[in-house]
Amino acid sequence: MTPSRDIARLIEIMAALRTPITGCPWDLEQSFETIAPYTLEEAYEVADAIAKNDMLDLREELGDLLLQVVYHARMAEEEDHFDFGDVVEGVTKKMIRRHPHVFGDENGEKADHVKGIWERIKAEEKAEKLAERQAHGLSEDKSRFLDEVPTAFPALQEADKLQRKASKVGFDWNDARLVLDKIREETHELDEELSRSTPDKARITDELGDTLFALANLARHLDIDPEEALRRTNRKFRTRFAAIEEHADRNGTTLLAMPLDEMEAAWQAAKQSGDADGR
Repeated sequence: MTPSRDIARLIEIMAALRTPITGCPWDLEQSFETIAPYTLEEAYEVADAIAKNDMLDLREELGDLLLQVVYHARMAEEEDHFDFGDVVEGVTKKMIRRHPHVFGDENGEKADHVKGIWERIKAEEKAEKLAERQAHGLSEDKSRFLDEVPTAFPALQEADKLQRKASKVGFDWNDARLVLDKIREETHELDEELSRSTPDKARITDELGDTLFALANLARHLDIDPEEALRRTNRKFRTRFAAIEEHADRNGTTLLAMPLDEMEAAWQAAKQSGDADGR
């Protein structure tokens, strides 16, 4: 079998990998549950290639992510749920329907009208989805208000989405300084747990989680993406730690042999000189 620019070839390859007896033993053992972590990993690698502005890497990672879609669609086809064509038809139908200002009779709608169009269309789609579930003998999806926020999100992103969702019905602080007070309250409770004669790991974990949740809330009130804020700090940490390694190389030593105070001095020197992501 030869490579091709045609998506049909990728579908054929996946079918061959999943064919009993002649297929790949590893691929045949997989399920939706075992493949899901790889799907998330590939999405992150796409984001990483974009962050690095590496177009060759992005091309490869997009292919790996596409493979995940084909993989899940193949397993669904084997169980007679749907196939790859159904996935493509579903998303194209959704895009055409949600953009009547581009593809339909509402051409020329201004941006401030588009949101209203989307809300109306999503309500129609929700009703159709319920009818489809009933036609397949499935129970109504009795989701709660926050169930639209996927639990598979990174925890910090999930916290941000949950808070934004709750804010839509008025469950929110009206001043960022009140959120800052909440953070102080949470860190005080964390300090109390750490000060116990016999610290309870579960309670410490809860208090630390509450503190992180409050910090995500503050970021939202300040209109700052908490993921991006943490990524910036991660990049600074990488840069400054690399400076410690370079210091070790210049002095003919290793990180393991370097005293902590010398590491700290090299860190502070890197911080003072400024790094690529700010001071």
